[in-house]
Amino acid sequence: MDPQLTQPRELWRPANPSHTSLDAFRRMVNRKHGLNLKDFHDLHRYSVEDYKFWVDLWQYLGVIYSTPPEKIMQDERFKEIPTWFPGARLNYAENLLFRNDDAIACTYARETGQVTHHSFRDLRERVKLTAAAMRANGLRTGDRVAAIITNSVHAVVIALAAISLGAIFSSTATDMGSQGILDRYKQIRPKLVFSEIDVLYAGKRIDMLPKVTEVTKELMSHGLEAVILLPSAVTGDEASLSLCRDIPKSISWSRFIVSGDGGDLMFEQLPFGHPIYILYSSGTSGPPKCIVHCGGGVLMQTKKELALGYGLSRDDTYFQYTTTGWMMWPYMLSGLACGSRIICYDGSPFHPDVRTFLQFLSDQGVTVFGTSPRFLSEVQGNGIQPSKLWNFDALRVIGSTGAVLTPPLFEWTQQAFNPTLHLVSVSGGTDICSSFVGGISTMPVHVGEIQGKTLGMKVEIFDPEGKNIEDSGLPGELVCTRPHPSLPISFWGDDSGEKLRNAYFSTYPGIWRQGDFIVKNPQTQGLMILGRSDGVLNPSGVRFGSAEIYTVMDQFSDVVDDSLCVGQRRPEDKDERVLLFVKMRPGHTLSKALEDRIRAAIRQSLSPRHVPSYIFGIEDIPYTVNNKKIEIAVKQIVSGVTLKPSGTVANPKSLDLYYKFRHLERLANAKPKL
Repeated sequence: MDPQLTQPRELWRPANPSHTSLDAFRRMVNRKHGLNLKDFHDLHRYSVEDYKFWVDLWQYLGVIYSTPPEKIMQDERFKEIPTWFPGARLNYAENLLFRNDDAIACTYARETGQVTHHSFRDLRERVKLTAAAMRANGLRTGDRVAAIITNSVHAVVIALAAISLGAIFSSTATDMGSQGILDRYKQIRPKLVFSEIDVLYAGKRIDMLPKVTEVTKELMSHGLEAVILLPSAVTGDEASLSLCRDIPKSISWSRFIVSGDGGDLMFEQLPFGHPIYILYSSGTSGPPKCIVHCGGGVLMQTKKELALGYGLSRDDTYFQYTTTGWMMWPYMLSGLACGSRIICYDGSPFHPDVRTFLQFLSDQGVTVFGTSPRFLSEVQGNGIQPSKLWNFDALRVIGSTGAVLTPPLFEWTQQAFNPTLHLVSVSGGTDICSSFVGGISTMPVHVGEIQGKTLGMKVEIFDPEGKNIEDSGLPGELVCTRPHPSLPISFWGDDSGEKLRNAYFSTYPGIWRQGDFIVKNPQTQGLMILGRSDGVLNPSGVRFGSAEIYTVMDQFSDVVDDSLCVGQRRPEDKDERVLLFVKMRPGHTLSKALEDRIRAAIRQSLSPRHVPSYIFGIEDIPYTVNNKKIEIAVKQIVSGVTLKPSGTVANPKSLDLYYKFRHLERLANAKPKL
């Protein structure tokens, strides 16, 4: 068994677990039902055995509604995804805009150093004016509103205004190409599109007008009625009349706002399962799946995780670094439902340099910071010790998601920022707009481990035959064997539900398969994601995840910038082999000596069976626009498949670098022996 499982190391323990909101919720459940749930494990067991848990959660979170539910759930067109809280009427935006005071709701910051603060009162006023303009321009319940937009207060206002009216909101980040945007928006047929006219990223102005023009012309035959051009991100100027004449159906933001009907802010009261967001699968080839999420499900699940997992409250400042094209953006918005201040950051965290970004984090008194392992490893690789440069005494939680947080990075992050902070590794997905496994504020953190299963999520680990193997310490498929409210209600355009069922419920009939390879530590009950299950490495029948290799590669972060580990099995190959691609930091090269050190480290830390057959230097590692390493496409390429990258790939030209490795024997023989 992996030493990581047999010799767990405790990294953090809560000082006062009984003072957490999570424990307050446990005590409420005990009082309400006359139970004796002693700890989180008892509470979790109750949450996945009795559907009354969701009523308890509704009550504890203080969901705002106009009509209460008639019952907890009822069967829908197919049993895997029931209808939750039938009869209830509520509005997601109303739950996020429940405050109307002068405390700061949203801080909008840009890489230029410009910072503006917006109170809850101001945010409500902006939403009121925007909703009035949408209403005057014919927006109705069920219409789609799309945006090509940066992470800004404009984005927050547009989303909440649309949802207040019962419309469905969808957004893409500004760095997505025209084809990627059209692959999404041609499917959902938005009535209104809001777009930037330029953006500033990494110190460079990027003209958005050619992209917006191309997208607009194509969408005109797909239900588009108006394009609203936002003020310049560089100058702040409104889009000119001549500019609007050049782009069909376009109008400037200011002219759009004054077109409003002057009505009050009204929140359309809708069923719990009414759709509010369309998110997109991050597949790297083919058209993306348009995943439809409902207001009640997103509200309860995200608020549950922020309020109970992170303890988010009115006293907190929540900063999730994200783009509007990632599920973490709507996730972040639920910080408002907790009464917290949220920070919308527009720009690169590395411009003018990462030290400036870290200083901003300190200066703003951020208490909960959401980031990615990639960002943390970049800070580490630059030799920066944040706590030695700035004061992070306000920072009590760091949440890491988007990739695996390796054990060495666990330990470095804990010491580098604040030794008392709660370091949370989280895994869920765009598919459910929430988490399956994540942070537990009443339990210790062990190095390299996700603390546990989130409340209400009946997560199990299955072998290929569908047997639960989680207590064996063996890795397997992450599955969820019980429905929960943030299951997607549909794929847009999939009226029969067949595509949705095939995507998640076909491997184990009737059971949700997430597609992650996971293992549980029987000693601590902690969990470790080992990679995507369709990317599991399988040389000679030995199955392991790429995350195990990346953990070892953290030892070389001073010279290695990034790495990618995939399996290769071409039609002529009898067995799969493991390839490791290494991107070096400037000024360093992949020498024979370094290769030998990497192989020795993998052999010592894991086993001889984990050692890659080949190690190659590479100029670039492919990532999605959501900053997730792309393994499956590379695995397919080196195994002989020719792919057309989708708009999800942030650096599509990087995939071209891997085609030559179909003939790796020729390349290996040509490598110089240093």
